[in-house]
Amino acid sequence: MKKYISLSFIFVLLACQQNTEGLTTLYSLPKKLKEVSGIVFFPKTNLLWTLEDRGNPNSIYAIDAEGRIEKTITIENTENIDWEDITKDAEGNLYIGDFGNNDNKRKDLSIYKIDKNALSTESTNPVYKISFAYPEQKDFPPKKTEMFYDVEGFFEFKNNFYLFTKNRSKGFDGTAFLYKIPNTPGFHQAVLMGEFKTCTNYNHCAITSATISPDETKIAVLTHDKIFMFENFKDDNFLKGTKTVLQLNHFSQKEAISFKDNDTLFFADERTKSVGGSVYEVSIRKLKSKS
Repeated sequence: MKKYISLSFIFVLLACQQNTEGLTTLYSLPKKLKEVSGIVFFPKTNLLWTLEDRGNPNSIYAIDAEGRIEKTITIENTENIDWEDITKDAEGNLYIGDFGNNDNKRKDLSIYKIDKNALSTESTNPVYKISFAYPEQKDFPPKKTEMFYDVEGFFEFKNNFYLFTKNRSKGFDGTAFLYKIPNTPGFHQAVLMGEFKTCTNYNHCAITSATISPDETKIAVLTHDKIFMFENFKDDNFLKGTKTVLQLNHFSQKEAISFKDNDTLFFADERTKSVGGSVYEVSIRKLKSKS
């Protein structure tokens, strides 16, 4: 759950549904999926796989092009402590990121691998579990000014995971960290790859999801009303690439993003009051032309 949402946040959310040029609303999500926290697209089947966060079932869902739930798979021997994103590797295996950490005090951060051959079943066990910790974090929880260890967005690239942190610090300044974890079972210390600044307004600048393009040349990092795009990088030095801020001109509780193709993005938002609960499509090229 995205838990507590302030009245001021709801006011902004309702007030800012205005300029949506270039954005296409594809469909409303099924009512049972109120708190979608991650999506990943499979072009061969034209399905979006999704999940929900804390307080919801330990299940993943396949959504068809009309917004219907085509498949539900229960992930056995797991608990949805706080599932915050879903991604895939080059072979089509899925990964569930159970690393939501609002209070920055968890010591059980995990990623689960789901075999691609299990996506036609009704239930499955993870192939393996990856556990990890942030070596920079010494206190659980840390000081309120040092709450950097929540994550809501990640992707897999060349047998490693890349996690973008969500800053929950008092005195929010937009600082986000990028961590790297190997895609191998067992326990790992996450490696800090670097940091960058989003902006200084939490409601507009806190990171909620991340994705990599099919050709592996673009990284898209989502907030409630914008996308940070990284391009022209070498190897996995994503933060040393060209950073572009793409304004969506559409404010809602966006929590999930995935590439459809190398120019097109899907994203989804949670339903808050009468706003959101939909899947959208947008062209990167069109966003850049307006930037």
